[in-house]
Amino acid sequence: MSNQAPLLELKGIKKDFFGNQVLTDINLTLNEGEILGLVGENGAGKSTLMKILFGMTEIRDTGGYGGDVLLGGQKVNFNSPFDALAAGIGMVHQEFSLIPGFTATENILLNREPEKKGLLSEVFGDRLNTLDRKEMNRRSAAAIEKMGVQIESDMVISDMPVGHKQFTEIARELSKEQLRLLILDEPTAVLTEHEAEALLQSIRGMSQRGIAVIFITHRLQEILNVCHKVAVMRDGELVQDVPASQTSVRDLTRWMVGRNVGLEEAQHRTPPETPTVLSIRKLWVDMPGEIVRNVNLDVRQGEILGIGGLAGQGKLGIPNGVMGLYPAGGSVTFEGKEIPLNAPRECLDAQLAFVSEDRRGVGLLLDETLEWNVAFPAMQIHNKFLKNRLGGLIKWRDEEAIKTVTAKYIEELQIKCTSSRQRAKELSGGNQQKVCLAKAFALEPKFLFVSEPTRGIDVGAKALVLKALEKFNRESGITIVMISSELEELRQICDRIAIISGGRVAGILPASSSSEDFGALMVSQVV
Repeated sequence: MSNQAPLLELKGIKKDFFGNQVLTDINLTLNEGEILGLVGENGAGKSTLMKILFGMTEIRDTGGYGGDVLLGGQKVNFNSPFDALAAGIGMVHQEFSLIPGFTATENILLNREPEKKGLLSEVFGDRLNTLDRKEMNRRSAAAIEKMGVQIESDMVISDMPVGHKQFTEIARELSKEQLRLLILDEPTAVLTEHEAEALLQSIRGMSQRGIAVIFITHRLQEILNVCHKVAVMRDGELVQDVPASQTSVRDLTRWMVGRNVGLEEAQHRTPPETPTVLSIRKLWVDMPGEIVRNVNLDVRQGEILGIGGLAGQGKLGIPNGVMGLYPAGGSVTFEGKEIPLNAPRECLDAQLAFVSEDRRGVGLLLDETLEWNVAFPAMQIHNKFLKNRLGGLIKWRDEEAIKTVTAKYIEELQIKCTSSRQRAKELSGGNQQKVCLAKAFALEPKFLFVSEPTRGIDVGAKALVLKALEKFNRESGITIVMISSELEELRQICDRIAIISGGRVAGILPASSSSEDFGALMVSQVV
């Protein structure tokens, strides 16, 4: 292999799905140890390009692709991800591919477990070898150490906070000796600022060891902080390929969307004398990775209240506890009536709704159509979208009404799909997020908790989602509590923002307060 050849070359890459052109003439090069930031709106073609590079069977099953992929100057054509892995390419996907009942160590070394011989295997052959647990622990600890973060290697995945699951995925790739190129698809979307910074540091470390990295993220500042160069995709084309040092967040945003994107700061403000609609007292929640010890919070009728704070301090635990997804204690009253805790159905019957931060785990019916996803909860809980006959003795689905409501939200939220009959799992992450919102809107609740509504989606879609929440609040008078890791987003649409620290409310400030004031609350330790 010539030392002069780039590690990776993409030449004239083209791809269409059933006549729909999704990639047009993509040309890129990447050298050993180089970090490339790949950005673009959802649907720009980033994921399809990475699927080609990683040999995903979906590409082969839809007619392959045009153009050439060269690795170390040699043309390659991967028929499966196993071929890509053997060639030293690793990939951490946006959605987790971990086995929930296994520990971090077992997931990191899955199908590559070191074995040891015993008396039985000496007699009857290697099939009776046992796992070398000591060596497994050593290898997984070495992979975790390469990331420079602390995760419990013997913790079962299903008990882990979401950020630790992401680190487990990355450690699995780092444990592979032959790794030359690592593709990271939205690795920081589920991480706190502290965790994200640790990951960026570990990406720098990979680069120093000669591992090239393709880093896909919507957090544009991270791209500028860690990458050597940035490639910008729009509508299946490569529109820019520039050194990271020669660009800015503003430039990247403009290239990505072909327009300037911005949200005005929220104009409406709920006056202090507005009556309280939801009251939380002495709330504690037992949720892995979250501390909720003693939350007291009053939400005003018709406002958008933001809940922010550093990861693990309790902000995500509050809606999950109130809505009955995790064991909780304390009291919650809504419109003057007590809502029992640990009873999800009671919350829904009282017309509270929740868009979870875990869109794939609890948010969507992935194998069902968009129509079924949008309409099913409202049908099940409030008997909407049903036709009654014989005084309600016989009920069946009102297909026309279901189709109409789904079409309404596809248009309002600009959900990119082939039709309302498309299955949820076929959509991009950002569009899945919009379906979760549509499902909540279709319930027509009186009160909505929405947790991390823009996690893992691009700048254009973020603005759209936030505007949709604002419109829903303004036109329907629905009270919204929005939980987000991104303070600037909360400031754009919220009336007030409560900061959670150490499992309690550290303080509540108007959204117009300075970043420094919010920052001081985040690091305060409430006694």
